[in-house]
Amino acid sequence: MSKLENGWETSAAAWISDMGEAGDFSRRHILDVPMLARIREKGFTRALDVGAGEGRFCRMMRSEGLEVIGVEPTPSLHAMAQARDPSGTYVDAMAENLPFEDASFDLVVSYLTLIDIDGIEEAIGEMARVLRSGGSLLIANLNSFNTAGGWKTVPDGTRRFEIDNYLTERAEWVSWRGISIRNWHRPFHTYMRLLLDTGLRLVFFDEPAPSGGDPEVAARYRRSPYFHIMEWKKA
Repeated sequence: MSKLENGWETSAAAWISDMGEAGDFSRRHILDVPMLARIREKGFTRALDVGAGEGRFCRMMRSEGLEVIGVEPTPSLHAMAQARDPSGTYVDAMAENLPFEDASFDLVVSYLTLIDIDGIEEAIGEMARVLRSGGSLLIANLNSFNTAGGWKTVPDGTRRFEIDNYLTERAEWVSWRGISIRNWHRPFHTYMRLLLDTGLRLVFFDEPAPSGGDPEVAARYRRSPYFHIMEWKKA
């Protein structure tokens, strides 16, 4: 499928509006703090953000002193990233074919992007290829239990998170607040198998809980499996 047929270009304006400068609830109150904690004081110097979107996390990493390149194939998101960060470097490329030499980066980041990638096997292989020895691949992803389910209202009127067809890999359209994009559900073993096949070693895993924000929203995120963070190191 073409990079323009996944809904991202037609949803770009709504996405940019929804994210703002600071990001949505899940980024501000769940993922940013632990993601930055895995980066700070680790000696990383050159980072690649695969699926940089409007460039928010690239700017955050640059503020930590890293040299950062953002890869973003969606034209409107790429343009907004460059406009918000004129001195930053943003490249039009697909995760399945990264235009960089082997061992070019000591940090590669995939921040909620694996679910958007069609050629996941090629993409994970490319992320490992461009990583230097001793470098880290840092991943934040939607939990596979999350992508296999959704909130349902049961007969007594309460809301429950229901998981179904977990082992069936599939692409599905998801919509919210004017955004309509195609996401992949893959069982967790698919990601683990592909990452292990690269020879990378898992050194960190977490399912972070909310650390602030609206208590009612935070409570919903605590009730069901939403996100995980992994750090994989290249020997």
